[in-house]
Amino acid sequence: MMPLDTVKKCGTALNRRKAVQASLSALKSAGVEGIMVDVWWGIAESDGPGAYNFAGYGELMEMARKAGLKVQAVMSFHQCGGNVGDSVTIPLPRWAVEEMEKDNDLCYTDQWGRRNFEYVSLGCDAMPILKGRTPVECYTDFMRAFRDHFADYLSNTIVEIQVGMGPAGELRYPSYPGTPYPESNGTWRFPGIGAFQCNDRYMLSSLKAAAEAAGKPEWGHGGPTDAGSYNNWPEDTLFFRRENGGWSTEYGDFFLSWYSQMLLEHGDRILTGASSVFSSSPVEVSVKVAGIHWHYGTRSHAPELTAGYYNTRHRDGYLPIARLLVRHGAVLNFTCVEMRDHEQPQDAQCMPEALVRQVGAAGVGLAGENALPRYDGAAHDQVVATAAERADAMDRMVAFTYLRMGADLFHPDNWRRFAAFVRRMGGDGSTCREAAEREASGVAQATGSLVHEAAVALRS
Repeated sequence: MMPLDTVKKCGTALNRRKAVQASLSALKSAGVEGIMVDVWWGIAESDGPGAYNFAGYGELMEMARKAGLKVQAVMSFHQCGGNVGDSVTIPLPRWAVEEMEKDNDLCYTDQWGRRNFEYVSLGCDAMPILKGRTPVECYTDFMRAFRDHFADYLSNTIVEIQVGMGPAGELRYPSYPGTPYPESNGTWRFPGIGAFQCNDRYMLSSLKAAAEAAGKPEWGHGGPTDAGSYNNWPEDTLFFRRENGGWSTEYGDFFLSWYSQMLLEHGDRILTGASSVFSSSPVEVSVKVAGIHWHYGTRSHAPELTAGYYNTRHRDGYLPIARLLVRHGAVLNFTCVEMRDHEQPQDAQCMPEALVRQVGAAGVGLAGENALPRYDGAAHDQVVATAAERADAMDRMVAFTYLRMGADLFHPDNWRRFAAFVRRMGGDGSTCREAAEREASGVAQATGSLVHEAAVALRS
């Protein structure tokens, strides 16, 4: 992954061009196949509706092509800033934010009336609320403009389009918001259960209709009122508790089915747009799903439920997502592949390894990412083991994207370990870490001056 601010906010050029040039050469020398870059809606369509500026991204694509690297381009329709690892702030396009400020119900809203400006609420996907266009039309038009602008790079350089579908680019609700609300500094802290986001008037209108269709109009006035708050744990609440929790009642099933179905339909609408744009282009289309591993060992899986994944001890919430992606021929990009259970807080019943196994068995092409920056051998071992474990499976791991290219990666010890990791991932997983690191010492030595140049330029 390239730095979040690879392209200047004006969109016309690269930040730290010299560092990018040196970095790409070093990555290629280490055996890396390609780079991932966020193509920010808030940068490339900031001047006005339909006024696209891909100049800075064009410079990067050309540099990647000359370096012999592939590109995974992320259509980032969310705000950057406030989430873990966000080092810069890139809001949505000003003209879109203006509409959200005029009508706050275009924002995801919790039961306390807090509004989230990170991503336009999926409740108004089909409403022409953004200067006469629907959000889905805006996303589809953006992807079409990107395709047309980079037609000469598709398949030979740009090999994958990851389609953003929510906060942090993930298909989910902003149930655990990293971006602080105006009146509250840091709403959520790990490992809180998060909160349902269904109280804007568009979502409430859909909920009301669903409740009436189910013959239970009293269920249509909002989400559960006994589901606690962002930083509660499941047993703190009546809705998520282990014994006789509301999640396991008829009402709970109705609400969670509706809430998760709304998310699936959102994904379907955007993937339909993406398919219409890229169906004739030889590029892979992918979707990112969040690795919500905390409280996974509980019965209710509360943090997954508030995020829109109806996954409990007795129900697989990832199969419907996998089926959606298979129907559109898309790959599932999944995070937290580097994590091991014993590294996480045990009292929060974090089980990233079990979660990765569950999602990996969902029957869709799986691509991995690490959720947090890790440069140590133990994290590398975990990724290699997960990839090797799936090597012979029908649904093997088809790609891995490493977070993130930056000054820390180019620290000499980190770089040597990373070069060894790349060699192991490119093989059959049988090469031990120590042997790969010995082999990688030559790469580290050969790229020393490039790496030093990149590290200095990135820190400046």
